[in-house]
Amino acid sequence: MATIPAGMVKDLRDKTGAGMMDCKTALTETNADFELAVDWLRKKGLAKAAKKAGRTAAEGLIGIATQTDCGAIVEVNSETDFVARGGEFQDYVRRAAKQALEEEGELERLLLSPFDDRQTMAEALTALVAKIGENMSVRRSAGLAVSPGVVASYVHNAVAPDLGKIGVLVALESAGNVDALQRLGKQLAMHVAAANPLALTPDAVPPETIARERSIYEDQARQTGKPEGVIAKMVDGRMRKFYEENVLLSQIFVVDGETPVSKVLENASKDVGAPVRITGFVRFAVGEGIDKPTTDFAAEVRATAGTS
Repeated sequence: MATIPAGMVKDLRDKTGAGMMDCKTALTETNADFELAVDWLRKKGLAKAAKKAGRTAAEGLIGIATQTDCGAIVEVNSETDFVARGGEFQDYVRRAAKQALEEEGELERLLLSPFDDRQTMAEALTALVAKIGENMSVRRSAGLAVSPGVVASYVHNAVAPDLGKIGVLVALESAGNVDALQRLGKQLAMHVAAANPLALTPDAVPPETIARERSIYEDQARQTGKPEGVIAKMVDGRMRKFYEENVLLSQIFVVDGETPVSKVLENASKDVGAPVRITGFVRFAVGEGIDKPTTDFAAEVRATAGTS
């Protein structure tokens, strides 16, 4: 039997999009004949994935996995919501979330982690692409951990337990009652899902975001023709409003519609039995930030018919 160089396996994977183990098997079965190996993979349906990779995958699901003091969240994309609602896709997302928890939310480690005793998570996804016929990707993952305390979660528009269109993790640091912390954490995660804060504190807002907002407010204030001193106060007032609307601890809690989140934590300390602090949060929504191409159906028909 011919020795299969690792570089040849990699080249075959790059060309076909098939998994590493499948590529090695193909080369073994064809006595290291590269072109025959490509054909072998095509016959098995494993080379289909490469042809799908250029297509936009902006649908999909968010998956979450948690333990008491840690949690992980992943976004796995597909081209259509129909596929996202299928059992095989959902099983993969569920497995990806559990693996992300093992890998502390590190995406690269997640993709290289085992799906089973034969293939990695990345290779399993490639095989799923070949089987279903849509482009798919594990777009991102993140993890939170806290000690002592809890990591609570919430999934909005859930299609199954811990699978949905918006997912949130919130880490609460406290030595208080765990059950009470979980209840509070769930409410705070629901708030994050609804209010979509930019950051936990004003200091955590990206400097470029602050500079852009301040510039806009300054231009708006100058249009009033007021003196510079008044303009400065107007800008400061609008920045305070910006923080109230976009910084988690300054936002009004959506559950009661009147209490700042910072005050909610302060009040909850009495019920929990110890001070409570949010150490971090993550919010993923399916497809956010992905440019979805618009298609002109009539133009596609004309092109297909050769009349354009």
